Amino acid sequence: MANQRKYPRTSMICRISISHPSSGVLIGQTRDLSEGGVYVHNPNLASLAIGTRVRGQIQDLPVEAPVLEMEVTRTDAEGAGLRFVDKG
Repeated sequence: MANQRKYPRTSMICRISISHPSSGVLIGQTRDLSEGGVYVHNPNLASLAIGTRVRGQIQDLPVEAPVLEMEVTRTDAEGAGLRFVDKG
């Protein structure tokens, strides 16, 4: 089966905070990143329904990273795939 991804993925591991009113603030670890989204490893994210909007912010940078709105596109036992929501 051919890769049908819209954006190529890059392996990137860093800490990220994910916030949602029902789950509070969770700290996860990115696994890969693309222009369209990110996979975040934190088993607690698996409880979020597909389509749920969350806010995320990369941690531990020398400057404060922007807070981005994201949408859950898939979940598994280890975490969730999140799509960046276009605010434009």
